[in-house]
Amino acid sequence: MDAAAILAALVSGGVIGLILGLVGGGGSILAVPLLIYVVGVGSPHAAIGTAAVAVTINALASLVGHARAGRVKWRCAGVFAVSGMIGAALGAELGKAFDGKRLLVLFGLLMVGVGVSMLRKRRAAEAPDVRLTRDSAAMLLPRLVPIGLGVGLAAGFFGIGGGFLIVPGLILATAMPLPLAIGTSLVVVSALGLTTATSYAMSGLVDWSVTALLVAGGVGGTIAGIALGKMLGTRKGLLERGFAAVVIAIGGYIVASSA
Repeated sequence: MDAAAILAALVSGGVIGLILGLVGGGGSILAVPLLIYVVGVGSPHAAIGTAAVAVTINALASLVGHARAGRVKWRCAGVFAVSGMIGAALGAELGKAFDGKRLLVLFGLLMVGVGVSMLRKRRAAEAPDVRLTRDSAAMLLPRLVPIGLGVGLAAGFFGIGGGFLIVPGLILATAMPLPLAIGTSLVVVSALGLTTATSYAMSGLVDWSVTALLVAGGVGGTIAGIALGKMLGTRKGLLERGFAAVVIAIGGYIVASSA
Protein backbone atom coordinates (compact mmCIF):
# COMPACT_ATOMS: atom_id res chain seq x y z
CA MET A 1 0.00 0.00 0.00
CA ASP A 2 1.21 3.50 -0.77
CA ALA A 3 1.12 6.39 1.69
CA ALA A 4 -2.12 7.80 0.27
CA ALA A 5 -3.95 4.48 0.66
CA ILE A 6 -2.67 4.06 4.22
CA LEU A 7 -3.84 7.56 5.13
CA ALA A 8 -7.22 6.95 3.48
CA ALA A 9 -7.72 3.74 5.48
CA LEU A 10 -6.77 5.44 8.75
CA VAL A 11 -9.10 8.37 8.08
CA SER A 12 -11.93 6.03 7.06
CA GLY A 13 -11.49 4.09 10.30
CA GLY A 14 -11.53 7.36 12.20
CA VAL A 15 -14.79 8.42 10.56
CA ILE A 16 -16.44 5.10 11.40
CA GLY A 17 -15.25 5.29 15.01
CA LEU A 18 -16.25 8.95 15.34
CA ILE A 19 -19.83 8.26 14.27
CA LEU A 20 -20.02 5.19 16.50
CA GLY A 21 -18.92 7.20 19.53
CA LEU A 22 -20.97 10.26 18.63
CA VAL A 23 -24.39 8.82 17.86
CA GLY A 24 -24.10 5.38 19.44
CA GLY A 25 -23.98 3.25 16.30
CA GLY A 26 -24.44 3.32 12.57
CA GLY A 27 -20.83 3.92 11.60
CA SER A 28 -20.49 0.45 10.16
CA ILE A 29 -22.90 1.17 7.33
CA LEU A 30 -20.35 3.64 5.96
CA ALA A 31 -17.50 1.12 6.05
CA VAL A 32 -18.19 -0.54 2.70
CA PRO A 33 -18.63 2.67 0.66
CA LEU A 34 -15.56 4.20 2.36
CA LEU A 35 -13.47 1.14 1.48
CA ILE A 36 -14.60 1.19 -2.14
CA TYR A 37 -14.69 4.92 -2.91
CA VAL A 38 -12.04 6.32 -0.53
CA VAL A 39 -9.56 3.54 0.20
CA GLY A 40 -9.87 2.06 -3.29
CA VAL A 41 -10.68 -1.59 -2.55
CA GLY A 42 -11.60 -2.90 -5.99
CA SER A 43 -13.89 -5.82 -5.14
CA PRO A 44 -17.23 -5.20 -3.37
CA HIS A 45 -16.92 -8.66 -1.82
CA ALA A 46 -13.43 -7.91 -0.45
CA ALA A 47 -14.74 -4.60 0.90
CA ILE A 48 -17.60 -6.40 2.66
CA GLY A 49 -15.29 -9.01 4.19
CA THR A 50 -12.75 -6.43 5.34
CA ALA A 51 -15.46 -4.19 6.79
CA ALA A 52 -16.98 -7.12 8.70
CA VAL A 53 -13.70 -7.88 10.49
CA ALA A 54 -13.06 -4.23 11.38
CA VAL A 55 -16.63 -3.68 12.57
CA THR A 56 -16.46 -6.75 14.81
CA ILE A 57 -13.26 -5.58 16.52
CA ASN A 58 -14.56 -2.02 16.98
CA ALA A 59 -17.86 -3.30 18.38
CA LEU A 60 -16.08 -5.50 20.94
CA ALA A 61 -13.99 -2.52 22.04
CA SER A 62 -17.09 -0.33 22.44
CA LEU A 63 -18.97 -3.09 24.26
CA VAL A 64 -16.54 -3.00 27.19
CA GLY A 65 -17.52 0.54 28.16
CA HIS A 66 -21.25 -0.10 27.88
CA ALA A 67 -21.00 -3.33 29.88
CA ARG A 68 -19.14 -1.58 32.68
CA ALA A 69 -21.89 1.03 32.79
CA GLY A 70 -24.56 -1.67 33.11
CA ARG A 71 -26.21 -0.89 29.78
CA VAL A 72 -26.27 -4.48 28.45
CA LYS A 73 -29.19 -6.90 28.78
CA TRP A 74 -27.21 -10.10 28.34
CA ARG A 75 -30.03 -12.65 28.06
CA CYS A 76 -31.94 -10.65 25.46
CA ALA A 77 -28.66 -10.09 23.62
CA GLY A 78 -27.88 -13.82 23.70
CA VAL A 79 -31.18 -14.89 22.15
CA PHE A 80 -31.05 -12.13 19.54
CA ALA A 81 -27.40 -12.94 18.75
CA VAL A 82 -27.90 -16.70 18.30
CA SER A 83 -30.86 -16.10 15.98
CA GLY A 84 -28.91 -13.41 14.18
CA MET A 85 -25.82 -15.60 13.71
CA ILE A 86 -27.93 -18.21 11.91
CA GLY A 87 -29.29 -15.49 9.64
CA ALA A 88 -25.84 -13.95 9.15
CA ALA A 89 -24.30 -17.27 8.10
CA LEU A 90 -27.02 -17.72 5.48
CA GLY A 91 -26.81 -14.08 4.39
CA ALA A 92 -23.03 -14.19 3.95
CA GLU A 93 -23.24 -17.21 1.65
CA LEU A 94 -25.96 -15.51 -0.40
CA GLY A 95 -23.95 -12.29 -0.57
CA LYS A 96 -20.79 -14.01 -1.84
CA ALA A 97 -22.77 -15.67 -4.61
CA PHE A 98 -24.42 -12.39 -5.65
CA ASP A 99 -23.10 -10.22 -8.48
CA GLY A 100 -20.90 -7.49 -6.98
CA LYS A 101 -22.43 -4.59 -8.94
CA ARG A 102 -26.00 -5.61 -8.13
CA LEU A 103 -24.98 -6.08 -4.51
CA LEU A 104 -23.79 -2.46 -4.40
CA VAL A 105 -27.09 -1.22 -5.82
CA LEU A 106 -29.03 -3.12 -3.15
CA PHE A 107 -26.64 -1.81 -0.49
CA GLY A 108 -27.26 1.75 -1.65
CA LEU A 109 -31.03 1.22 -1.52
CA LEU A 110 -30.67 -0.21 1.98
CA MET A 111 -28.74 2.89 3.06
CA VAL A 112 -31.47 5.17 1.73
CA GLY A 113 -34.14 3.15 3.54
CA VAL A 114 -32.19 3.14 6.80
CA GLY A 115 -31.55 6.87 6.57
CA VAL A 116 -35.24 7.58 6.06
CA SER A 117 -36.18 5.34 8.99
CA MET A 118 -33.68 7.18 11.21
CA LEU A 119 -35.50 10.45 10.52
CA ARG A 120 -38.70 9.07 11.98
CA LYS A 121 -39.38 9.73 15.64
CA ARG A 122 -38.83 6.74 17.91
CA ARG A 123 -41.68 5.69 20.10
CA ALA A 124 -41.13 6.01 23.82
CA ALA A 125 -39.86 2.91 25.59
CA GLU A 126 -42.39 1.16 27.78
CA ALA A 127 -40.27 -1.34 29.73
CA PRO A 128 -37.19 0.34 31.24
CA ASP A 129 -36.51 -2.71 33.45
CA VAL A 130 -37.07 -5.42 30.81
CA ARG A 131 -35.75 -8.87 31.76
CA LEU A 132 -35.82 -12.20 29.97
CA THR A 133 -37.03 -14.66 32.61
CA ARG A 134 -39.18 -17.80 32.67
CA ASP A 135 -42.23 -15.61 33.17
CA SER A 136 -41.46 -13.20 30.33
CA ALA A 137 -40.00 -15.74 27.89
CA ALA A 138 -43.39 -16.60 26.35
CA MET A 139 -43.85 -12.95 25.41
CA LEU A 140 -40.29 -11.99 24.44
CA LEU A 141 -38.94 -15.06 22.60
CA PRO A 142 -41.53 -14.99 19.77
CA ARG A 143 -40.39 -11.44 19.09
CA LEU A 144 -36.64 -11.72 19.65
CA VAL A 145 -36.06 -14.85 17.54
CA PRO A 146 -37.66 -13.84 14.19
CA ILE A 147 -36.45 -10.24 14.37
CA GLY A 148 -32.93 -11.44 15.20
CA LEU A 149 -33.01 -13.89 12.29
CA GLY A 150 -34.10 -11.19 9.83
CA VAL A 151 -31.52 -8.66 11.03
CA GLY A 152 -28.79 -11.29 10.87
CA LEU A 153 -29.73 -12.19 7.31
CA ALA A 154 -29.35 -8.55 6.22
CA ALA A 155 -26.12 -8.10 8.20
CA GLY A 156 -24.54 -11.18 6.64
CA PHE A 157 -25.72 -10.39 3.12
CA PHE A 158 -24.35 -6.83 3.15
CA GLY A 159 -21.39 -7.44 5.48
CA ILE A 160 -22.45 -4.79 8.00
CA GLY A 161 -22.59 -4.77 11.75
CA GLY A 162 -26.31 -4.09 11.64
CA GLY A 163 -26.39 -1.83 14.70
CA PHE A 164 -28.80 0.54 12.97
CA LEU A 165 -31.17 -2.43 12.49
CA ILE A 166 -30.47 -4.18 15.79
CA VAL A 167 -31.26 -1.16 17.98
CA PRO A 168 -34.80 -0.60 16.63
CA GLY A 169 -35.23 -4.39 16.47
CA LEU A 170 -34.48 -4.75 20.17
CA ILE A 171 -36.79 -1.85 21.01
CA LEU A 172 -39.56 -3.40 18.89
CA ALA A 173 -39.11 -6.82 20.53
CA THR A 174 -38.67 -5.76 24.16
CA ALA A 175 -39.55 -2.03 24.46
CA MET A 176 -36.23 -1.42 26.25
CA PRO A 177 -34.97 2.20 26.44
CA LEU A 178 -32.62 3.46 23.75
CA PRO A 179 -29.44 3.54 25.94
CA LEU A 180 -29.95 -0.13 26.89
CA ALA A 181 -30.74 -1.05 23.28
CA ILE A 182 -27.50 0.59 22.12
CA GLY A 183 -25.39 -1.23 24.71
CA THR A 184 -27.15 -4.56 24.14
CA SER A 185 -26.86 -4.19 20.37
CA LEU A 186 -23.05 -4.26 20.57
CA VAL A 187 -23.17 -7.88 21.76
CA VAL A 188 -25.21 -8.75 18.69
CA VAL A 189 -23.07 -6.62 16.36
CA SER A 190 -19.99 -8.49 17.58
CA ALA A 191 -21.63 -11.90 17.08
CA LEU A 192 -23.03 -11.12 13.63
CA GLY A 193 -19.82 -9.45 12.51
CA LEU A 194 -17.78 -12.46 13.65
CA THR A 195 -20.05 -14.82 11.71
CA THR A 196 -19.86 -12.75 8.52
CA ALA A 197 -16.12 -12.07 8.90
CA THR A 198 -15.35 -15.77 9.38
CA SER A 199 -17.29 -16.70 6.25
CA TYR A 200 -15.52 -14.11 4.09
CA ALA A 201 -12.09 -14.79 5.61
CA MET A 202 -12.43 -18.51 4.80
CA SER A 203 -13.07 -17.47 1.20
CA GLY A 204 -9.99 -15.22 1.14
CA LEU A 205 -12.07 -12.05 0.89
CA VAL A 206 -10.44 -10.02 3.70
CA ASP A 207 -7.62 -7.49 3.23
CA TRP A 208 -5.89 -7.83 6.60
CA SER A 209 -3.56 -4.83 6.19
CA VAL A 210 -6.52 -2.54 5.49
CA THR A 211 -8.40 -4.09 8.42
CA ALA A 212 -5.56 -3.23 10.80
CA LEU A 213 -5.53 0.39 9.58
CA LEU A 214 -9.32 0.68 9.93
CA VAL A 215 -9.17 -0.60 13.51
CA ALA A 216 -6.28 1.73 14.39
CA GLY A 217 -8.14 4.73 13.02
CA GLY A 218 -11.37 3.57 14.62
CA VAL A 219 -9.89 3.57 18.13
CA GLY A 220 -8.96 7.23 17.88
CA GLY A 221 -12.26 8.10 16.22
CA THR A 222 -14.33 6.36 18.88
CA ILE A 223 -12.53 8.17 21.71
CA ALA A 224 -13.02 11.51 19.96
CA GLY A 225 -16.66 10.73 19.21
CA ILE A 226 -17.50 9.81 22.81
CA ALA A 227 -15.85 13.00 24.07
CA LEU A 228 -17.61 15.14 21.46
CA GLY A 229 -20.90 13.40 22.18
CA LYS A 230 -20.68 14.39 25.84
CA MET A 231 -20.02 18.00 24.84
CA LEU A 232 -22.97 18.02 22.43
CA GLY A 233 -25.27 15.82 24.49
CA THR A 234 -28.22 18.20 24.27
CA ARG A 235 -28.04 18.15 20.47
CA LYS A 236 -27.89 14.40 19.95
CA GLY A 237 -31.17 14.42 18.03
CA LEU A 238 -29.77 16.96 15.60
CA LEU A 239 -26.61 14.88 15.19
CA GLU A 240 -28.62 11.74 14.47
CA ARG A 241 -30.71 13.57 11.84
CA GLY A 242 -27.55 14.93 10.25
CA PHE A 243 -26.06 11.45 10.13
CA ALA A 244 -29.29 10.12 8.59
CA ALA A 245 -29.03 12.75 5.85
CA VAL A 246 -25.42 11.69 5.13
CA VAL A 247 -26.47 8.02 4.93
CA ILE A 248 -29.27 8.87 2.47
CA ALA A 249 -26.94 10.98 0.31
CA ILE A 250 -24.24 8.29 0.15
CA GLY A 251 -26.80 5.59 -0.54
CA GLY A 252 -28.24 7.65 -3.40
CA TYR A 253 -24.76 8.17 -4.83
CA ILE A 254 -23.99 4.44 -4.69
CA VAL A 255 -27.23 3.59 -6.50
CA ALA A 256 -26.66 6.26 -9.15
CA SER A 257 -23.04 5.28 -9.79
CA SER A 258 -23.63 1.52 -9.75
CA ALA A 259 -26.91 1.25 -11.65
